[in-house]
Parts: sequence; C-alpha cells; structure tokens
Amino acid sequence: MGIEELNLSLLSKINNPAEIKKLEKQQLGQLADELRSFMIHTISKTGGHLASSLGTVELTVALHYVFNAPVDQIVWDVGHQAYGHKILTGRRDQFHTLRQYEGISGFPRREESIYDTFNVAHASTSISAALGMAVARDLEGKDHHVVAIIGDGGLTGGIALEGINQAGHLQKKLLIILNDNEMSISPNVGAIAGYLNRIVTGQVYNRFKKEVEGMLLSVPRIGPRLVKIGRDMVDAMKTFMVPGLLFHELGFDYVGPINGHHLDGLVDTLEKVKNNAAPTILHIVTKKGAGWSVAESAPIKYHGPTAYDPKTGVFYPTAPAPPSYTSIFGKTMIRLAKQDPKIVAITAAMLEGTGLVQFSKEFPDRCFDVGIAEQHAVTFAAGLATQGMKPVAAIYSTFLQRAYDQVVHDVCIMDLPVTFAIDRAGIVGADGPTHNGLYDVAYLRAVPNMILMAPKDENELQHMIYTAIETPHPTAVRFPRGNGLGVKLDEQFRLLELGKAEILQDGQDCALIAIGTMVHPSLKAAEKLKVDGISMTVINARFIKPLDEELISCLAHEKPFLITVEEAALMGGFGSAVMELLESRSIWGCKILRIGIPDRLIPHGSPNLLHAKYGIDADGIYEKIKTFIEGHYASKPRRPQKLGVKATPSQGS
Repeated sequence: MGIEELNLSLLSKINNPAEIKKLEKQQLGQLADELRSFMIHTISKTGGHLASSLGTVELTVALHYVFNAPVDQIVWDVGHQAYGHKILTGRRDQFHTLRQYEGISGFPRREESIYDTFNVAHASTSISAALGMAVARDLEGKDHHVVAIIGDGGLTGGIALEGINQAGHLQKKLLIILNDNEMSISPNVGAIAGYLNRIVTGQVYNRFKKEVEGMLLSVPRIGPRLVKIGRDMVDAMKTFMVPGLLFHELGFDYVGPINGHHLDGLVDTLEKVKNNAAPTILHIVTKKGAGWSVAESAPIKYHGPTAYDPKTGVFYPTAPAPPSYTSIFGKTMIRLAKQDPKIVAITAAMLEGTGLVQFSKEFPDRCFDVGIAEQHAVTFAAGLATQGMKPVAAIYSTFLQRAYDQVVHDVCIMDLPVTFAIDRAGIVGADGPTHNGLYDVAYLRAVPNMILMAPKDENELQHMIYTAIETPHPTAVRFPRGNGLGVKLDEQFRLLELGKAEILQDGQDCALIAIGTMVHPSLKAAEKLKVDGISMTVINARFIKPLDEELISCLAHEKPFLITVEEAALMGGFGSAVMELLESRSIWGCKILRIGIPDRLIPHGSPNLLHAKYGIDADGIYEKIKTFIEGHYASKPRRPQKLGVKATPSQGS
C-alpha cells in the first residue's frame, strides 16, 4: 500500500496546528492513527528515527490541540521524538524528503519552520533552552506558554539537571513534559532511570491516600476532622512512598505519571496544568515504537531503521559489504580485553552505535554505559586511568564535543592514558550538521599531551586501537561511519611507531599527504594525474599529532607542490598543522594546497553526494590538484632539487 492509498481523511487537511483545534475532541484519536500510519509508510522509504516518534504521536496531537503554537513555545529534546510535530506543522507534503539532500531535516530547525523554536539534535538541552525562553517572555511582559519535552534518557545528561536546578530556583511558569519510555537508544541505565521507575510504581501512595480518606469520611460527624488529621499523617509518609517528592523539593509541581497514549487523559491534563504559575513537571509514560507491534517488540532495531516493508517491517536486502569500522573496533576490543584484564570500555548510551554490545556481554564488569553523560564518561575514564586501568571511551566525534573541558582538564593536563575511540568522524550523512564529525581534529590537536591518529582502512584501525591502548598518554583514534574497504585483517596486532607516516608511492612532481578516509581516494586521484603526466608521491600520514616532521620537511624541500587531504574542517585541521610545521622550520619553497571541508555547515545528504560536492572524493581531489598545478605553471612542473634525502615506499600496513 502506497501513501496515496492510506486513509488520511483528517491528516490530509492539517497544514498547521490551528486546523487541529477545529477538530472535535473525539476525532483526535483518528488523527493520531493516521499520523502514525503516515510515518510508518514514509519512513519505510527514507529511513529515519522511527520508534521514538511513534511513541510521541498522542503527545504531539494533544500538545498542538491544547497549546497555541507558534505563539506558545514548544521545545523538543533531541528531535527523534519530533517527526509528528513536523508533519502537523506544514511539512507533511515534504516529509518524503526527510534527511535527503536539500530535503527537510531529521531534527527541528529554526531555519526550516516557525514552529521549530530551537535547533536540537544533542540530547538534554530542552529544559535550559525553554527556561531561557520563559525568562525572556517575562522580561518582555508577555504571557504565552513555554513547554519543554524531554525524554527520560535526556535526564541523564548533566545539562538537563542543571536546567532543572535553575528552573526550580527561578520559579518561572514553565511546563516540562517528561516522556518516560525507559530508553534513549540503548535501554536507560543509572540511578535516575531507577528513580523514574519507582515513581511509576509510586501510584500505590495515591491509592492508599484515597482509601484512607474514604474510610475516615465514613465516620459520622467527626469524619472531616479525622480526614485532616489523617491527611497530615499520610503526607508524612510521602517521603517513603512517593519518589516524585524529589521534584517537589526542587521547586516543581509534579503531576503524574499518566498514560502517554491515552489522548483524552493527555488533553485533560494539559488543560489543567498549562496555567500553573509554578514550574511544573508532567510525567507521562509511553512505549517506544507504540502503535506498531513490529517496532514495539524491537525498539532498538527500529530506532533508526533503513528502508523496510511497511506491512511486515522486514528490512529490504542490501548488497553484501565489508564489515563496518564500528564492528571492527568492537571485535578488536574483545580480542584485546581477553589478553589484558586492565582494559575497560565506556560508552554514553550508545552500546549499539559504538559496537560494544558483544563486549558488554563478554565482559559485563568491564563495560560501562553511563547514559547520555559524555562529560561524566570522560572524567570517569580519567579516574580509572589514575588507578592503572586502561579505559577506552567510545564516543562519536560530535558527542565528544560535549566533553571537551573534561578532555582538557581531566585527561590531558594530567597526561592520563585514556583512549578515545572517535566513531562517526567525518561526514555522517542523513543526520546533517549536528552530527557531522568534522571538528575533532581541530579541537583535539590543540591540546598538549594528546596523540591523534586516523586509519586508512579497517586493518590499520585495529593496529591503531592496540597502539592507543598501549600508549601511556591520552590518545584518540578517529574513524568513519560505514563499511570498511574489505582489506584482510592481520592476525597479530602491531604497535605503530608514534608520529611515523607511511609512504605508499613515490613520485617526482608533487607530494600528496592524506589522512584517514582520504588516503584511498587520494591514491585514485594520483592514478588519474599520472595519465596527465603528473607524478605523485602519496603519503598515508597516519598521525595528525605528532606529525612525521622529518618526512614532511623532506617532501617540502624536494617537491614544488605539497597537497594535504582530510575529511575534517580545514580551519585548524591537518593541513593547518602541516603549514605550521613548515613555518616553524622556515621552509617556504613549495606551494601548498589544503583539501578538506570549508568553513561552513555541511547539510544532510548521502556521504557520497557530499564528498563529491565538496571535492573530497577521488574526482574532486584530482580536479583540485590539476587546477592548482596548472594555475602555477603553463608547462610541466619543474623537477625537484635533489637534497640527498629521498622518500621511498614502505611495505604498507
């Protein structure tokens, strides 16, 4: 069944939230059903974050029925929950372009719609942002509502707790909706997750209180007085029976937990609490993947699915491909941990995403999922390192940004041997600018004591992980999302010499130094340039910090042209490091071209498309180098002056 065959008699008429208010209350259930079906069928073609948005269908309908967006400010957390919001706020007809190049984003974006009040993609930010909006409202003498929706996983992020702390202190009118489905991506862990579970079971207090009051009221004449005395006594027991009292003590009115899939109850409750003068937490309980049994039974699998059959949920087959870099990392960790009991793995709510699920099963006492708490993850790793352990913090490039202070102060200043396995380095594709891992080179290489490397293939990745763990300094290995090249993996791990590059081929006219994912496209570009009569030396830099200073200096003396290629931001990147080296050694003779990501936000789209657009695929590298050289010389480049030192190809890795 295609989209055109779905029954969307109500949804097809909704082009903005005002039209939802025209519906009868009893029609909202039908709208929710249509919205859910529309999402399931559309995402079956585009892929996307399905299960989380299925879980917030009823909440989304109720919010837009009760509140008056965009006058009322609705702030979503993460954005995985917000697909229904996008559809109901004028983007239904564009939803088929979700996460496609030049299509709509997978996350709320202010640039995309007036109904998207804040750009979100990293978790735990909604409370702080909404509190800022509430304060601004009051300073300007306005009276609209501000609502923050945060998932229970988002509460494990420190910034969420910081926001709650100030909101309770300021006592601004603010509604925080806690969407409790016991999951972020991986199942939630930690004391906060347990606390919320106890709140849900704390309903026994409310029942107990009502039963006591009912019995006392039945006593003739003195019943009301007994109720007052009894109420005081029962309330004194509240601390022991209702974990939700913590929110009350922090300055919030607490309501819930209520069923987040019961539309009538949601609407009624939102109507009652929206005018509360005090900051209020409404705790709703939902199910990730709700309304589609396939996703309900496998919420992790359908958190961010690729294309599937919308009737059965079966994923469409894909062509055989080499194992992913992430899976190679996970297998390497298991092999190394079997040899070394001091190796410990840490992840921030991303066991699946970082390839550590099997590791956690084989070494449950040496694998720690800290929740959406990257800052804690890094300092936790630092603490382990002070005691002689060998912690490996597996964190996406974009998420490690959140823990930069801890990387600097708690790891690098103490020169602690923490390994950072930086997954999703480079362009990641459909998740767009909030998830592209383009800045880690610049923000890590500036920090003293940090060692930073990037593999050219999955075989080199396993050797780099081994090298990093065995290096007594902070060490980071950045590697991309997606499949490897299918190279053969060595059976034995090998320590790489720190700061030593690999010479892949020698040429006379030009030196090309590539790092990580750009090595193989650079080799292909060199083959094309050879046809044009340009002979290239190609170097696999391996190390961004420390650089192979002697080799690079030699090449700069020998060659008239020196080109660097990286899948990272050019500002402060690998090419900048090379230029800084040459400047420090007063080497001025060669012409330098840096190829990488320009100083702009890279949109969502397929990685292959974006690599081509920004000229970091083989064809783009070829064109940039050819244009660069031809722009300096009308004829074949001069031969380099021989200085008695010649680069020769190595045996490879």
